[in-house]
Amino acid sequence: MNRLFTSAFLTDMKEKSSKGDNCLFKTWHHPGKILDQKNIYTGRVFAVDQLHIQTPDGLKIERDLIKTDPTITILAISPADQVVMSSEYRAGVNSDSVSLPAGIVNPGETSEQAAARELREETGYVAQSVTKMTRITSSEGFMDQFADLMLIKFDPSERVERHFDQDEFVNSELVPLQQIVDWIREGKVNTAQAVSAIGYYTMFLK
Repeated sequence: MNRLFTSAFLTDMKEKSSKGDNCLFKTWHHPGKILDQKNIYTGRVFAVDQLHIQTPDGLKIERDLIKTDPTITILAISPADQVVMSSEYRAGVNSDSVSLPAGIVNPGETSEQAAARELREETGYVAQSVTKMTRITSSEGFMDQFADLMLIKFDPSERVERHFDQDEFVNSELVPLQQIVDWIREGKVNTAQAVSAIGYYTMFLK
């Protein structure tokens, strides 16, 4: 009797989940209509536009939108499951942050090219293969930034000279994958991109 109840319950949950997906994704990636757009700030890294929008469900809203360049976050992993981790000063938290290497996709670059370039410039390691795992958004309620999460395979014995931007310095080390999972659980690694990249890799690719 318990098995029959459990089977019926799971079937009902699957049906509800399927119906819920259909409802949730009804207007997924349907763009709103931009009624008016005005730039109110432009800086070195981002700009801010004020928008009047008609949403796909008919609402008329006003939003301030932070516009940025696309970015990549790099999960570089060796054959022995050693991962490249970086420590770098971040103004948003006014301190060093321990995370995966990351950077901006320059005009004319693909995400794959940007990932290989950033890894080489910041850590000296040379990509043997580059694969896009997935794309995530950052604070999509007021920002258009996305980050492509890139998986790079590399040989730790192949390393070249690093080349930093004028206003940056990055410390990098090889860390066992399981150690990073432990650091995430302990809150020592808490950047959204790093947690997402490690989580995606361990859930779907490992």
